[in-house]
Amino acid sequence: MKLLSFIHQGRETWGAVIEPNGVVDLGRLMPQHAGLVEYIASGDYLQARQHTAGRSADCSLDDITYLPVIPRPEKIICAVRNYMDHHQEVLAAGMHRELSEQPPIFLRVWRSQVAHGQPIIRPKVSESLDWEGELAVIIGKGGRDIAEADAFNHVAGYACYNDGSIREWQFHAKQIASGKNFESTGGFGPWMVTADEIAPNQALKLVTRLNGEVVQSSHTGHMIFPTAKLISYASTIFTLVPGDVIVTGTPAGVGWSRKPPRFMKPGDVCEVEIEGIGTLRNPIAAQA
Repeated sequence: MKLLSFIHQGRETWGAVIEPNGVVDLGRLMPQHAGLVEYIASGDYLQARQHTAGRSADCSLDDITYLPVIPRPEKIICAVRNYMDHHQEVLAAGMHRELSEQPPIFLRVWRSQVAHGQPIIRPKVSESLDWEGELAVIIGKGGRDIAEADAFNHVAGYACYNDGSIREWQFHAKQIASGKNFESTGGFGPWMVTADEIAPNQALKLVTRLNGEVVQSSHTGHMIFPTAKLISYASTIFTLVPGDVIVTGTPAGVGWSRKPPRFMKPGDVCEVEIEGIGTLRNPIAAQA
């Protein structure tokens, strides 16, 4: 199932996509859940097919305003240099960093996210807004000290993510979070696909396009630290809770490492497409 958060007729809600282009408003149907996170936390999302079976669409995808899949997650945990080809292009661009034995991570704040169709904003202080197409993992069952062997039992689903980066701010210090948390720079959507539709460790083709041109093309099987490792490692540090998002890193092809560098600018359109999930599309705009 495809589950999403959205606004319809001025009301924030959540629901499920039914073919070909319809949306069942589960927020209206199941008011006992305050939002998609609560639906996931209850475990009721595992019966989403039954909840939508035989129902007509309440609206179409064309009639809604998308919200980030999880609008206000408690934690957005992002992996750094988690594809070998990206690590190698970073080295080739002159940044000499050794591979670590454990996953390097940083945190995003929820206000740094935008939904499918909404503009990613290039801030006034920079012209180096870069793309990073990534797979996002949405936690369904919370826990601490989760074993890798049990990690996929904690996954509710998967989504597309564009981990937009303000490059020179990222390089102000060895800690990169300042360049990763500018408001409205990370695309997240359009929906999550529930975990029953994607096999654990399935290698999913990932393509990023800028104005229709392919700038990244890889698959998730190239991750250095796979999803189970990221979940286990993060849960050693934090108690993971339903709705937490783990963003798993980007492959080669980012704009910063090109010669000359290439960045997103107002008027551009960036898309992240992941096999079995869908396509996240965001126009680029300048900060007002």
